[in-house]
Amino acid sequence: MSSTFADRPLKILVLFDVDGTLSLARQAASPETMQLLRELRKKAVIGVVGGSDFVKVSEQLSVGGANVTEEFDYTFAENGLTAFKLGKQLEQESFISWIGEEKYKKLANFILHYIADLDIPIKRGTFIEFRNGMINVSPLGRNATIQERNEFEEYDKKTGIRAEFVRVLREKFPDYGLTFSIGGKISFDVFPNGWDKTYCLRHVADEGFSEIHFFGDKTYPGGNDYEIFSDSRTIGHSVKDPQDTMRLLKELFFTS
Repeated sequence: MSSTFADRPLKILVLFDVDGTLSLARQAASPETMQLLRELRKKAVIGVVGGSDFVKVSEQLSVGGANVTEEFDYTFAENGLTAFKLGKQLEQESFISWIGEEKYKKLANFILHYIADLDIPIKRGTFIEFRNGMINVSPLGRNATIQERNEFEEYDKKTGIRAEFVRVLREKFPDYGLTFSIGGKISFDVFPNGWDKTYCLRHVADEGFSEIHFFGDKTYPGGNDYEIFSDSRTIGHSVKDPQDTMRLLKELFFTS
């Protein structure tokens, strides 16, 4: 491993998803979770890789006045399209530069028309959230409350609204080179093929870690943790919630 992290006795990298893994969806991580991560950081290199933009990742993991880029050795927002190593920002990529304005306009127009025609119990606002490395699409709207998000999640489990939406987009735009990845409770991400969470691994390729562990909750095919969870470069761990993550960390790294 490179001399950057020579002080860590375990020459491994441990990466974490955010929603459902370190915190409940769009909520802050608990002080207990953050304290366990600080203890783990004394042993190994740790990083977080979220699909959300940096502001949202920071809101959820900057607990008790700490800064997320100080709490983690690596902070990967938007699957690593926005990346920090030891507080220093690394090179960025741009979704709009990749896809081009004309293609993006056709895609956005189709999505908005589709949502307009959807008959679901409620709709709120911000149906397309434009990010640096992707767009996030929500039939409900990202302005929904926590309760409304929970209710939509249950509705989506019964009706498959998001899965059908993704199926239609794949059929409509087969030549766009896009991945559609369902994550969280109310939305799915749209990004270029290969810009899933495995994208973050290119930032650590030269560090010489003996192992890279990944913890996530959406590790099934179609979930936004699946690609990195199943990648040959990682050891994947599937968890149910933050409590499950803490339990597994203690079993793996804190037992003699």
